[in-house]
Amino acid sequence: MNSVVFDAIKALLDEGKIPTVALTKARLAQPVPMPMIIAAVSQYKNNPDSINNFMRNPQQAGNTGPKTNQLDRIEQKLDQLLALLEKK
Repeated sequence: MNSVVFDAIKALLDEGKIPTVALTKARLAQPVPMPMIIAAVSQYKNNPDSINNFMRNPQQAGNTGPKTNQLDRIEQKLDQLLALLEKK
């Protein structure tokens, strides 16, 4: 994930606010694609401790490039589609 997005989430948390996509986007120091913002907020909501892990190892989490993020999104969508097909 992008460290700028996690910095914005951390700033919101420091103010006692619950991070949402809109609040996070408003706090960004530079433009970030909307899918990255959504993914970061979703990751935080699914695992609030992930923000602490990211802040401890920003270089490790920041090594993912745009192609990796795109691949992750494609895999998530594929998993969702497969789950829907299995239900039917």
